[in-house]
Amino acid sequence: MNIYTHKKIDSILCGEPTLLEKGYSRVEFHATDIMKVDEYGLIHGGFVFGLADYSAMLAVNHPNVVLGSATVKFLKPVKAGDFIVAEGRVVTEEGKKQKVVVTVKKGEDKVFEGEFICFVLNKHVLE
Repeated sequence: MNIYTHKKIDSILCGEPTLLEKGYSRVEFHATDIMKVDEYGLIHGGFVFGLADYSAMLAVNHPNVVLGSATVKFLKPVKAGDFIVAEGRVVTEEGKKQKVVVTVKKGEDKVFEGEFICFVLNKHVLE
């Protein structure tokens, strides 16, 4: 599994890749207490989005991939202690643009789904 993008990302915040193939990624994530927003243990949606975004970037797996837009749905809550898994699949490629569909599940329950429009640039976005 060769990772060419987001090499310095923190796996505690965005998940741990467990499978990477051309156009596909699987990333596992443990929601922790530090991510809670209230006494019920609800996890801030930004952490779930970060996991899904990372899965999309890995599905493209190019050093210069960036996110252009995302259309997402939060389907069920995630709470501290939950183990969730994101799967990203490239579904279309048009030049520099790639559409990646990501689903996040807790067991068999889908908690998040999204469509990520990614762009592969000729050079790093900060160059």
